[in-house]
Amino acid sequence: MFLRSQARYLAAVSALALVSACVDNPLDVDNVNNPDVDRVYASPANVETTVSQLFKNMYNGQYNASDAIWTQSMSMSFESHSQLGNFGMGTRAAIPRNPIDNSIGNGQADGNFRDFDHLSRNAKSAGNTIAAINGFAAKNISIGGAARDARAKSFAYFALGYATGQLSLLYDSAVIILPTQASDEIPPYSAYAAANAAALEALDSALAIANSAAAAGTGGWPIPTDWMSTTATIDRPTWIRMLRSYKAKFRAGVARTAAERTAVNWANVIADATNGITSDFVVNANATTGWGAAPIQQLRVSSGWSQMTPMILGMGDTTRAYDAWLAQPLQQRTPFLLRTPDKRFPSGETRAVQTAVTGTGKGGPTAGSILYFRNRPEGEDTPAEPWGNWYYDNWRFWAIGAGGGNGPFVVFSVAENDMLAAEGYLRTGNIAAAATLIDKTRVPAGLAPVTGMTSLTQQVPGGNACVPRVPQAPNFTTTACGTIFEAMKWEKRLETSFTGYAQWFIDARGWGDLTQGTALHWPVPYQELYARLLPSYTTKETAVKGTYGF
Repeated sequence: MFLRSQARYLAAVSALALVSACVDNPLDVDNVNNPDVDRVYASPANVETTVSQLFKNMYNGQYNASDAIWTQSMSMSFESHSQLGNFGMGTRAAIPRNPIDNSIGNGQADGNFRDFDHLSRNAKSAGNTIAAINGFAAKNISIGGAARDARAKSFAYFALGYATGQLSLLYDSAVIILPTQASDEIPPYSAYAAANAAALEALDSALAIANSAAAAGTGGWPIPTDWMSTTATIDRPTWIRMLRSYKAKFRAGVARTAAERTAVNWANVIADATNGITSDFVVNANATTGWGAAPIQQLRVSSGWSQMTPMILGMGDTTRAYDAWLAQPLQQRTPFLLRTPDKRFPSGETRAVQTAVTGTGKGGPTAGSILYFRNRPEGEDTPAEPWGNWYYDNWRFWAIGAGGGNGPFVVFSVAENDMLAAEGYLRTGNIAAAATLIDKTRVPAGLAPVTGMTSLTQQVPGGNACVPRVPQAPNFTTTACGTIFEAMKWEKRLETSFTGYAQWFIDARGWGDLTQGTALHWPVPYQELYARLLPSYTTKETAVKGTYGF
């Protein structure tokens, strides 16, 4: 816990100071089991070791426990559905929506707190690390050469920006850590917009260092593979691209409403995304080295833990079965067979045929396959909310569970980066540039290209087989072919499903697609508030009735 760890440090230091002042005993020695920030950052070797663990600690804080915000957000945005109370999934899925309870001992207390805890603590560690490196430089002490110093400092600034940026996306407030703060300083809370701006500044610092003459020297790059558990070579140009992608992600994702998303500086998003990653950023989950993927493993267990809901994915249907489903009362809806030209779903005119496409095993698709969803065997069906009950599972990363917690997991897909640029192009009137990016995944998936579209109001091509088909006002019980903007959203949803972190929730919030009454962010967890002797509160900001009438 960020604040409590600082309190423990202060108490230890105060106690040692008191003993030193009152007792002159040569047998008195420091208890090295007490927290000692100065000792951790006393040597270049210690500092580089701390740097090497920063991203791992944050990754595991987010991805190595099912009871965290990710699983809650999946239910809130229809990325996944479960009626179970575990991990807040059923609680967050309920319609009408429930507020996010922030009272002491609430049912989702651990999950609400986990992200805030891990991200805040590691932001503080990153700030302390940067200060230590600056202190070494003032004394002409090096970790191992100018380029190696630059690598460590750039990575620490990235960790600081990552932590603060994620906090700004998920919570209504966060602490802003600056390297100039004392190691025992406890900063106040800042609103999400200010925290987001601070995150972008930290990433700018990471970029400036990576682009510096010192960084261009020998001995600094690539990023060691164990710092990010990736087999890809993250050389300096690749590192710079990663930083720019995260800038685009945080700048666009902070918006809480459609109006805020519209007001994003899309020119800057385009500039960063078009100079961003050119391949997926993949973390290799590894049960031995401690890079976990607990939610991916748990959601694979059965359809009771995770199944798809037609609420969003039904827009891929081309037979009007989705229309009939929408016309049914919410709590009386029955599942239907999805028939779509989209190759990311199994094809076939019966459930048996579709199930045969993906088989009865639970190992997931073959490497490189775009068949992201399966029609499960009937015997594995588990009842859920009527509107959440469907035949389909996301099995894209099931190989991790089949491999005992080992395997590649996409943390930031190039498709997500491309759709950030595409959204920017659409919002700034460059439809042709957006269409080219959208078709990178749309056409290989078997959908009609959007290249050649010239208007934001045009319907996507495909005729009766167009995808997506979007619910129409005023009753939202029938569908029509969507626009190019909806095509962009479809591609981003399909390609980021079960990747990234709270990806569907963050985008749906900014696009105005969440179900009415859905909380727009989490409050600062009561555990942190009580540690500061502040009262807990529940956020009142919720989504209005949105694009699809949900």
